[in-house]
Amino acid sequence: MLELLPPNFGPTVESLHLVAAELVAPARKPEHEIALEATPGGFGTPYFEFDGARRQVRVEGDELVHECGGVQRRAPLRSLTVAGEAITELLPIDTRLSDEPLSVDADASRILGAYFGFGAEVLGRLLEGTGPDDEASPARLWPEHFDIAIELGSEAQGVRANYGFSPGDEGHEEPYLYVGPWSAAVDGDLWNANGFAGAQLPYSALIGADDQAAAALAFFASRRDALTALAA
Repeated sequence: MLELLPPNFGPTVESLHLVAAELVAPARKPEHEIALEATPGGFGTPYFEFDGARRQVRVEGDELVHECGGVQRRAPLRSLTVAGEAITELLPIDTRLSDEPLSVDADASRILGAYFGFGAEVLGRLLEGTGPDDEASPARLWPEHFDIAIELGSEAQGVRANYGFSPGDEGHEEPYLYVGPWSAAVDGDLWNANGFAGAQLPYSALIGADDQAAAALAFFASRRDALTALAA
């Protein structure tokens, strides 16, 4: 069950966006792989092999966790420099990290982790109803945009779109679900997004639903059906 957002949610998201882009994604090996995923209570890399050990780098609350061969090394998310001490051997040699303080509240971080986990679950259920023609991608958490999303639908038929969960950004103070068509020209009540051509469902509307997962799936399904009808 998604919870109400605490007042410090926004600053926490902003700081964790930096952590994702500057620490977690660069730590993943091989180095050209930057996609992240939802992890219990937060987000992080998939498990990967490096230097003879199975590893994962992830955020839990207000700590950065480096799991290596089943042993955990933790560092507080006080600054990128401090947190980076947990993953020194995984970062590029020329990495220069900021000493600027991070604003990461443990409770707000866990709520963000629950949101990403919810998003991964809903997107997984959305993928269950797809076929080969949909050319669906797996759910990925991209560090640049700091959202979790899939790509779904035939590009040749003009119905391909991004379906995702954003924790908020410059144009959106609260998290939101979105559908962003790649090429289809959309308008009308279903396509209500602010700042991009597409649709959005704000977090405040989602948490008021009796069945949050069903509400999220209905939002995505209605826009997917509308794109199919538009193409037809």
